[in-house]
Amino acid sequence: MGTHVIKMPDIGEGIAEVELSVWHVKVGDMVVEDQVLADVMTDKAMVDIPSPVHGRVIALGGEPGEVMAVGSELIRIEVEGAGNLKESAQPAPAAAPQAATQAPKPTPLATPEPVVEKTTAPRCAPQAPVARDPEERPLASPAVRKHALDLGIQLRLVQGSGPAGRILHEDLEAYLAQGPSAQAKGGSGYAERHDEQQIPVIGMRRKIAQRMQEATQRAAHFSYVEEIDVTALEELRVHLNDKHGASRGKLTLLPFLVRALVVALRDFPQMNARYDDEAQVIHRSGAVHVGVATQSDVGLMVPVVRHAEARSLWDSAAEISRLATAARNGKASRDELSGSTITLTSLGALGGIVSTPVLNLPEVAIVGVNKIVERPVVIKGQIVIRKMMNLSSSFDHRVVDGMDAAQFIQALRGLLEQPATLFVE
Repeated sequence: MGTHVIKMPDIGEGIAEVELSVWHVKVGDMVVEDQVLADVMTDKAMVDIPSPVHGRVIALGGEPGEVMAVGSELIRIEVEGAGNLKESAQPAPAAAPQAATQAPKPTPLATPEPVVEKTTAPRCAPQAPVARDPEERPLASPAVRKHALDLGIQLRLVQGSGPAGRILHEDLEAYLAQGPSAQAKGGSGYAERHDEQQIPVIGMRRKIAQRMQEATQRAAHFSYVEEIDVTALEELRVHLNDKHGASRGKLTLLPFLVRALVVALRDFPQMNARYDDEAQVIHRSGAVHVGVATQSDVGLMVPVVRHAEARSLWDSAAEISRLATAARNGKASRDELSGSTITLTSLGALGGIVSTPVLNLPEVAIVGVNKIVERPVVIKGQIVIRKMMNLSSSFDHRVVDGMDAAQFIQALRGLLEQPATLFVE
């Protein structure tokens, strides 16, 4: 028998260290070639580490949440034959049990193993129903919250199987499948609770926390809010869907917003930029790479619609749909999650009235979309019902002046209120 050592691979982009997010195996498990052993988190995405060999796991090289250097020892597998570890380099038999419980010291960099990218964490089997404090807000995406509301499920009674206890759609299904008697074990909503959970902030949640903290510390945020009459835009969208939806696909509001950004940025190129505050250089981009903030089960991700300036409405719609699905299913690559020049964020029907979006550094502008509501509006002295929507956008005041930001949003307003101008060259 021999020992095969798998080392933390060089994932590229100059990354020197990654965070070990989760193990999919434990000491003593038998593994086969291409089986996923662990997930690691880079600055951009979650990455699978597969096994290149068949064998038995004899030692793990770290704990979830640990930051490991590229080239450090990740896992040891006992294999038939000589393996890739010289006989003289193998641990003494007496030390083998200890290797199963302690992280081995890093060894020299080996040839990187193949990696497969993903952006979601593994999902564990649902646990028994729980009863949280009535004031506790369990981790769950907006889609899961709406699903729970539709099903009449109190999220505080559901055990989450996602990262950091996040509740997933399958957790709701498992909760329902347990039947009324099991659900009743959650207890009365008025019962006293004295338990406490400690949830490590690791993986994607840690990266989100770091990026949000960095953005608020480094950029001088300011927000600007304007309401927009989207009645005509919605009429156009419905008309196009009725006429071309079956053959070209349905249009949401987002492709129109992407088109409006493309047109408005022609006159306001300073918004389509990335600021290198260390080098004190602003990089204005001719290409419009629109980041579309997307909620997934592991947190907020921003897949990028590249070269939006060259896309039609339906092309943009198809790409937005493809990227959103890839992000939610954990299939978005690092390239698809990086390189945006301006970001569009929306909470859809949960968009509220006003929000203050955080910049996606190193970008200098982010456009936030709030929900569409029917409101009475005075037009030419008459009160009429119109479909109104607020844009809540944020800018980096270090490089964007308040007047420029206001004029940019007013340009977007004009384009969206007169949607024909979106297509006038």
